[in-house]
Amino acid sequence: MKKSKGRTCRKRRRKQSRSLSLCGVNLSHKHEYVLLKKWLKERGYEDNKLRPAQFSETGRGLMTTKALQAEELIISLPEKCLLTTDTVLSSYLGEYIVKWRPPISPLAALCTFLIAEKCACKEESLWKPYLDLLPETYSCPVCLEQETVNLFPEPLRRKALEQRRRVQELFVSSQPFFFSLQPLFSEDVASVFNYSAFRWAWCTVNTRTVYMKHSQGDCFSRESNTYALAPYLDLLNHNPAVQVKAAFNEKTKCYEIRTLSGCQKYKEVFICYGPHDNQRLLLEYGFVANSNPHSSVHVGTETLLKYILPEDKQRHTKLSILQENNFLDNLTFDWDGPSWRLLTALKLLCLEADQFTSWKKVLLGNIISKRNEKKSLDLATKICMSLTEETQHALQKISLLKSDCQHLASQLTLVEALRTEDLKILQMSVEILQHLHSTTI
Repeated sequence: MKKSKGRTCRKRRRKQSRSLSLCGVNLSHKHEYVLLKKWLKERGYEDNKLRPAQFSETGRGLMTTKALQAEELIISLPEKCLLTTDTVLSSYLGEYIVKWRPPISPLAALCTFLIAEKCACKEESLWKPYLDLLPETYSCPVCLEQETVNLFPEPLRRKALEQRRRVQELFVSSQPFFFSLQPLFSEDVASVFNYSAFRWAWCTVNTRTVYMKHSQGDCFSRESNTYALAPYLDLLNHNPAVQVKAAFNEKTKCYEIRTLSGCQKYKEVFICYGPHDNQRLLLEYGFVANSNPHSSVHVGTETLLKYILPEDKQRHTKLSILQENNFLDNLTFDWDGPSWRLLTALKLLCLEADQFTSWKKVLLGNIISKRNEKKSLDLATKICMSLTEETQHALQKISLLKSDCQHLASQLTLVEALRTEDLKILQMSVEILQHLHSTTI
């Protein structure tokens, strides 16, 4: 009879399984990556410690073949490898951009170049090894179906619609410039520079560029010119727990990233895009981070208005004060409960007529009375419970849609992850508010 294995053996197997899941499947032998590394080498980049790999939890990323120590250089990408507005100006598009009035924006220039190179030049493009590895589709809100966007929390839904409006406006305003490029193409430029292609290019720039300052020439509009697409470097995924230093080094003329956290051999190397909550990550990059310490649930103005009593004669004045002092934005619940800004806004809204002259003290963080403290905590609890119910309802709706709308499965999974994290935060906030309430009475 075979001897059964004990608890220690099972624990060891689970630990090994978790460890293996963090190690990626090496992709460096694949033809497209071989071509990219050759292309990078021709431009002065050589590296033996990073390998493209497929990871079970994060998808495509970069794996280190040696242990990385704190302060060690992860990557140093020469300027020749970076795709910037300087690249665009030195291309066949340069003379058209210089002549065009009013000047186009740096963002529009980069989008135009990406479309021209990927959709029109194709095989002839000098950037083909990089372009071939760019995603064909993105999951930023501008690319999602309206049915999916409708499931967003209200503040994010509003920002998503604004994002869509901005992209559409940039596309429409860029069309006269696109038409001026007809001499460069045998195809009709209307079919080359269509909205679908433009949206793809916009998402590529928005999700994959690094910050790099450029001189503001007369050939571009006054809008920010800080974009740089960084081939290979842009395979590094985000992790909110890691710390890095990233900047263009004027001495070496390379874009460099140093790890402040270190990394174990054969593990995925991460960078941090910034201390962003999941709503910001979804809006700007099209993903959410599990167990994100920066996650928060935003309380929109519409939600606040539901809880202002119509008989409060000072409600309009209170809202005006909050607006003027920038206390209607960034009101949140997070892992520590209601934010100071949210509680402060609620304390002001809960001021009674005889306390209203103390509104400045409230904004400075002073306690007005025990009654005001209790009322504001009660209101915070009501809002938190309401958002909890709304989130639970959204999750139920997502569950039903996932079985009925298979074509939306990946989009719905994304929103489900966001809403699930929101629910955890709200449930924790309810417990924290109950504790605060018991210590205030």
